[in-house]
Amino acid sequence: MFINCHSYFSFKYGTMSVKELVDQAKTKGAKTMALTDINCTAGVYDFLKTASQAGIKPVIGIDFRNGIEQKYIGLAKNHHGFYEMNHHLSLYKRKKTPFPDRAPQWQNAAIIYPFPCTIQNLDKNEYLGIHPNQIKKALRSPWAKHKDQWVLLQPVTFYSQRSFNIHRLLRCIDLNILLSKLPEKEQGDISDQFYSIGELAERCDAQYWLLQNTQKLLNSCDFFHDYQAVKNKQRIFGNEEKDFQTLREESYKGARLRYGLNLSQDQTERIEKELNIIKKKEFVSYFLINYDIVSYARKRGFYYVGRGSGANSIVAYCLFITDVDPIELDLYFERFINLHRSSPPDFDIDFSWKDRDQIIQYIFEKYNTKRREHVSLLATHNTFQVNSAIRELGKVFGLPKTDIEALINYMAKPVNYFPDSIGKLVLKYSQLIHGMPNHLSIHAGGILISEHPIHYYTATDLPPKGFPITHFDMHIAEEIGFAKFDILSQRGLGHIRDSLDIIQENQGIVVDIHQMTTFKQDKKIKDLLRKGHTIGAFYVESPAMRMLLAKLEVDEYLGLVAASSIIRPGVARSGMMREYILRHRNPSLRKSRSHPILYELMPETYGIMVYQEDVIKVAHHFAGLSFDEADVLRRGMSGKFRSKEEFQRVKDSFFKKSLEKGRERIVTSEIWHQVESFAGYSFAKGHSASFAVESYQSLYLKAHFPKEFMVGVINNFGGFYKTEFYIRELMSTGANVQLPHINESDQLTRIKGNTVYLGFIHLKYLQKEVCHNILKNRKLEGDFIDLKDFISRIPINLEQLLILIRIDAFRFVDKSKQALLWEAHFLLNKQKNGSVHQHLFKQLVFKEIKIPKLEANDTRQDILDQLEILEFPLEDPFFLLKENHPPSIKAKNIASYAGKHIQVLGYLVAIKYTRTIKGETMNFGTFLDREGYWIDTVHFPPIVKKSPLTGRGIYLLEGKVTEEFNFHTLEVSSCSRLPYWNASEEK
Repeated sequence: MFINCHSYFSFKYGTMSVKELVDQAKTKGAKTMALTDINCTAGVYDFLKTASQAGIKPVIGIDFRNGIEQKYIGLAKNHHGFYEMNHHLSLYKRKKTPFPDRAPQWQNAAIIYPFPCTIQNLDKNEYLGIHPNQIKKALRSPWAKHKDQWVLLQPVTFYSQRSFNIHRLLRCIDLNILLSKLPEKEQGDISDQFYSIGELAERCDAQYWLLQNTQKLLNSCDFFHDYQAVKNKQRIFGNEEKDFQTLREESYKGARLRYGLNLSQDQTERIEKELNIIKKKEFVSYFLINYDIVSYARKRGFYYVGRGSGANSIVAYCLFITDVDPIELDLYFERFINLHRSSPPDFDIDFSWKDRDQIIQYIFEKYNTKRREHVSLLATHNTFQVNSAIRELGKVFGLPKTDIEALINYMAKPVNYFPDSIGKLVLKYSQLIHGMPNHLSIHAGGILISEHPIHYYTATDLPPKGFPITHFDMHIAEEIGFAKFDILSQRGLGHIRDSLDIIQENQGIVVDIHQMTTFKQDKKIKDLLRKGHTIGAFYVESPAMRMLLAKLEVDEYLGLVAASSIIRPGVARSGMMREYILRHRNPSLRKSRSHPILYELMPETYGIMVYQEDVIKVAHHFAGLSFDEADVLRRGMSGKFRSKEEFQRVKDSFFKKSLEKGRERIVTSEIWHQVESFAGYSFAKGHSASFAVESYQSLYLKAHFPKEFMVGVINNFGGFYKTEFYIRELMSTGANVQLPHINESDQLTRIKGNTVYLGFIHLKYLQKEVCHNILKNRKLEGDFIDLKDFISRIPINLEQLLILIRIDAFRFVDKSKQALLWEAHFLLNKQKNGSVHQHLFKQLVFKEIKIPKLEANDTRQDILDQLEILEFPLEDPFFLLKENHPPSIKAKNIASYAGKHIQVLGYLVAIKYTRTIKGETMNFGTFLDREGYWIDTVHFPPIVKKSPLTGRGIYLLEGKVTEEFNFHTLEVSSCSRLPYWNASEEK
């Protein structure tokens, strides 16, 4: 009976979740209802499921509005009607043009125009929606002759006064206005609620036929029973048999490239087993499309890494989707796909951030057709968080910024502040709108490729990025059967990709980065791993990872795979990370400290569960669950069960089958406890293995081409550390690192032999246009001769020119920096807007400028200039210390002071903030000493309170040197930041 219901997916208008909407309908005895969110279809699939479970027939539609002005409502009579509406909505949202007064002549969707209506004649699928308040007026209008096309338009948006209040606040947020300025025409009416049949009849003023017309219309809509099962793109090569034949052929072709011409029985059986399951689960096209994507990437020379549970597939390995051999690592295919798994699989394929958009463009061009769209990015639903809600509501209530920030701080720590009545309202309603969707955003990398046009399933938006996005998110996509394609980006791949180009350009060497068999035996890589010298290398460069590698003294691939997983929270917090290190370093303890059953199942990891696959292994070999059932258990323990009942069924099965195998109940309980406490935080072995492959590739480049590799890292601006510390790592390789140079530098950092010129991009305040003009002019007219020549060729104002002079970019000129600054002021300070008109300047002949005697340059001032312009010093920052620093030991000698108290000077690199079990703040610090050696520190809560780290700079650190597994840490007892030199204090 309700044809115009709004959930909170009517962004910043609706107030109820889909479940709340259905629950409200049920309390009023509704048997049929239509969800018609405003210009959005995000709630459709939740609504179909929730309404059906509540015994309510779901009808789906769209409320087409220009702003708040309702133009018409569409109701899908079937699946084709949903397509018609989605296509129409997407078209106008994409063009960002208003909806017309009249809807298209849809064949499979009903259209309701709100009264009063400017349309002259209604077609058979068109209706006039009469609000209860307008019935008398409508009966006196010319439309009274067409009552057979009248339906009751009773909107539903609220359920209470508080709900209406929330609506008004959301409207103010949307319009960015004060609550007191909200016009009535920009909000709904408080009567837009559910009513019982009796209440509706009363509101209709006894016009029962209006209710009958409405019910008849709703009865004619039957989308749910017409709903087609979602399928990804099928029939890649014409038919399913041809697709499967192609997948088989390409798999065996790749297998012979991977393993050699003569495949072993294990390899052949594994391929056949996987192909059989892939065919049964109808994922043939999914593999073929991923194969097509990576094949295109290889043709274009795009470097990529396939990771995630897809690494458990030998077919994926043979198709070069991943570089992890699942046989070598004993990875179960069932972790990726099994016959019991209802949800679709997905590959995570990482590309360089520079290449990713080109890959996405290829997918859209390849799998869309000229007439229909089949490809879309996945959306996420950006929701109101408490702090953002407080900020928005604070503005709505007209609070000053200081009051808003005080409320936010109050939520974090409610002491010494007492909100007034307005503040309490803000806090109250911020909690009420917390979690409501605010707007659509773009999923990190999910792409859908559908067999039927994508608008059969969703409308699409077109965000600024330029690719359409769905209205539903990844969770709904999975529920309705879509297998998404994850095309992701990461800076680590950019490091590798750019490094290969830089090596070829600087040394003329072409590196094959896929020689993993060779890399695993490389002595230089082994040495870097054992010592934890991994700065710049993907996934293994953080202080925590460097510490772990040094403690483990890992020097081989499987050890690195394990390290990538045991650093995860589940293993680390349980104490098993330390136990793993202990057993790894002392083989005699491996068996004695392990549970005998677990040691028998996991000798590779010394009886310690390290990977998600270990859960599968224990469930299968210990409890007797099939691999498929074991993966159901693994997924459940990862938080993917929908209910406690489902989890309990799997637990009961674990115990039942264990006892049937003759296991003792006490042993079963002990093993179950270990599985249960570990599984929720575990890491897929295939995921770790994929990361380890990329780490090895990075480490190979770092070991053999350290200078070019670090330039690649610097140019990608990504990693655990700030750019400064990658530059310092580059300097430690012996490279001659130079400040930006007018005649040598490019936009990005470049290496020329052993000399590295930092790029103009590092100059914080230099305008892009100035940089562009310098590079363009230099290419056309050659190097610059002096400052006058530069000014005559480049349009630049005094402020921009001073940046270049202060950073010493004109050091090729035989004049001091002070002289150049004086000359720049003389040449430009009288020019209009501080800029020279080049065509006039070139005609001028300047007399030689007489420069007065200037004071000598101070290196410390150069460092301060670098700090201001680069945001880091290229020179030694220790020169800046105000006074002679106190005596301190060198970081490279710390090991010889184990157990003793020392003091050391350290330049702060990074701080990790964490909390103790009691909730107190503690820090882990990373510093560099003057010689470039690393200092790792721990600051317990009392020290954090007494001697906190207060930002970048050089610290005097005092404390006790502790040692664990031959890794030394300074347990800080006090620290203080030392003051820098200030030229003004000497005058």
